[in-house]
Amino acid sequence: MTKDNTQVAWYKKKIQFDPLTKMNGPLWFLIPYWILFIIFIVIPVIAAIVLSFTYFNAIQMPNFVGIRNYIELISIDTVFMQHVLSNTLKFSLIVGPIGYILSFLLAWMLAQIPKGPRTLFAIILYSPSLTMGIAMATMWQIIFSGDSAGYLNSLLLSYGLILEPIQFLQSPEFLMNIMIIVSLWSSMGVGFLAMLAGVLNIDQTLYEAAYIDGIRNRGQEILHITIPSMRPQMLFGAVMAVVSTFQAGGIGVQLSGSNPTPQYAGQLIVNHIEDFGFIRYAMGYAAGISVVLLLLVYFISKVTFNILGDKE
Repeated sequence: MTKDNTQVAWYKKKIQFDPLTKMNGPLWFLIPYWILFIIFIVIPVIAAIVLSFTYFNAIQMPNFVGIRNYIELISIDTVFMQHVLSNTLKFSLIVGPIGYILSFLLAWMLAQIPKGPRTLFAIILYSPSLTMGIAMATMWQIIFSGDSAGYLNSLLLSYGLILEPIQFLQSPEFLMNIMIIVSLWSSMGVGFLAMLAGVLNIDQTLYEAAYIDGIRNRGQEILHITIPSMRPQMLFGAVMAVVSTFQAGGIGVQLSGSNPTPQYAGQLIVNHIEDFGFIRYAMGYAAGISVVLLLLVYFISKVTFNILGDKE
């Protein structure tokens, strides 16, 4: 055996027994992702779970209290049970499904027009999700301002529909509905772009074969060809809709200008966490609420995956 053959045999043996050497090509590029994932996702989640079993005021060392935080959340925290939980479920069950359906329908409609107008309309629809904070202060607060200079109040006064300005952003009657409107306006995010990409990448020969097999209208086309062909994008959009709606919280606070929101009308779980964690400094209790939020997101995401995921 020559020297070169000996080196080749040694290298093959090294690959066989050295797991790091097996990580060739793209696998090495996963290392930075896993490092960041562990640092910014895994460790904070574990820390939140651990802190949820303690009394921690951000000054003294955490004091283990067992499941007392969870007992207080269910049995003593009437604000959470009467307002926060119901508000969060109402907000999520309206904004999530409606925003998801709108994302798909708009993506499908954009796919029917030429590339130039499609790109322009896609940017217009996607931009609100990027400028949410700026638009909140410069547009929505002006539209729903509680004085006569507010756009909506001014319009209603000019037509004689009201006699005095309505405090839209301070009224429990209107705040949640305004939060839903603003959230739907800005719901065309990455899930919408993923669905648009999914529609555009469907093999057009499938539609031709389907019409030969008996498909007669666009409704059947969407149901039998479009949706099954873009199932991964539909699943991604659904998960993003679930996560984004349950993590929403700044909308009500930014609109009303206070946390808690007026009479807890727009108080969501994220607001409750910020209230106890960063205003009252009850970090252990806030960690317990965040664990409950994590479980809610996981449960609904699991249900979503079972509905839209690959059954094979």
